[in-house]
Amino acid sequence: AGAAAVAGVPGAARGAAPDVVCLDGVTRHYAMGETLVRALDGVSLSIAAGESVAIMGPSGSGKSTCMNLIGCLDRPTSGRVLIGGVDTAGLDDAALAALRNRTVGFVFQQFHLLPRLDLVRNVELPLVYARIAPRERKRRALEALERVGLSERIRHLPAELSGGQRQRVAIARALVNRPAILLADEPTGALDSATGQAVLELFKEINASGTTVIVVTHDQGIGASFPRLIRLRDGLLEGS
Repeated sequence: AGAAAVAGVPGAARGAAPDVVCLDGVTRHYAMGETLVRALDGVSLSIAAGESVAIMGPSGSGKSTCMNLIGCLDRPTSGRVLIGGVDTAGLDDAALAALRNRTVGFVFQQFHLLPRLDLVRNVELPLVYARIAPRERKRRALEALERVGLSERIRHLPAELSGGQRQRVAIARALVNRPAILLADEPTGALDSATGQAVLELFKEINASGTTVIVVTHDQGIGASFPRLIRLRDGLLEGS
């Protein structure tokens, strides 16, 4: 089935924005010792360009597996995963990495900043891998840091920042390649509630500029704050 036939497809049903993510009958099974783990067991969903979506579920629900598939970090056992219209199953490792670097910006709970690099050089890293010229790398990094409100801290090291500021640096790094999708895994999990709320407000601003925002969380309050909520349980879709 194509994207238009997938259950719960907002973009196709409205004839509005095209789908930037489409999972079509996706399974992801793997062996754990002698046990077959059905991390995803026949999931179909689509996310339209420009949507803001939370993917929720308890531990073991399949939400991390779903995130890895959307982020081009993994391939399905069966079914199709289309990112920006590209079927990931047919890509070799280099092509999958190129699609990931071009299309998806990642934000993680633990920031993953390099402690010995200042903010500009941390934010530049995806552009180094993309072989962007140094002058353009710096220009884009400064632009991304300004976007998240850290233009006055560009020469600071991560250790000199608060948790909320470090998460903003991580968001700037995720945005520097101008991805179609911002994919965040428990992005407020290491933050206090007020700082976490500020990060969610920043996601709203980023989404308002046209970037598709997908947040993976187990937090009911965070999930309820998103316009669309996708729930997974035991590798199956509960609703979207």
